[in-house]
Amino acid sequence: MAVKKTTQRHGFKVSEYIVYPAHGVGQITAIEKQEIAGMELELIVIDFLNDKMTLRVPVAKIDSVGMRKLADEATVAKALKTVEGRARIKRTMWSRRAQEYEAKINSGDLISISEVVRDLFRSENQPEQSYSERQLYEAALERMSRELSAVNKQTETESVRLIESHLAKSPRRGPKTAEEDTAEETTTESPSAAVAAA
Repeated sequence: MAVKKTTQRHGFKVSEYIVYPAHGVGQITAIEKQEIAGMELELIVIDFLNDKMTLRVPVAKIDSVGMRKLADEATVAKALKTVEGRARIKRTMWSRRAQEYEAKINSGDLISISEVVRDLFRSENQPEQSYSERQLYEAALERMSRELSAVNKQTETESVRLIESHLAKSPRRGPKTAEEDTAEETTTESPSAAVAAA
């Protein structure tokens, strides 16, 4: 199995940080040609230090797996603005919402990930999160902070602090108002109660 190395392909180069949707931020450690079963394949070798994992992605599959360069400053600013917004929580079953959140996290899209961070964040004076909500929130926060730390050349801890300072600016971080409580009660009426009333 012969290995030939090169330094750049499809605009990606060795030692640059990239985003691989299913795993988040990784660093390209090599671009090599390997002969496998008589066929020559060109592979991008990506290291995910935090996960202690190395991935070899065929150059031909870069587009289909959604691998991309780090977000630019404008996208980072938009993501931080997104977490400042009002949480948008659909009134659907948690299992369906959890699937949607997971899909957003694994999309690799920084704005989608920041929407999950915004929607699942809880401040100290808000009700506790469930275990699965907390897990999804932490996964989204980790993906977002890793990309921000690679873009801003800062530690992940500094990036988390930056994100949290923007979350604190969100309009609805206090306890629910009586008006919101009433609105919620009317939308979460059980089907059996509706039948009984009919």
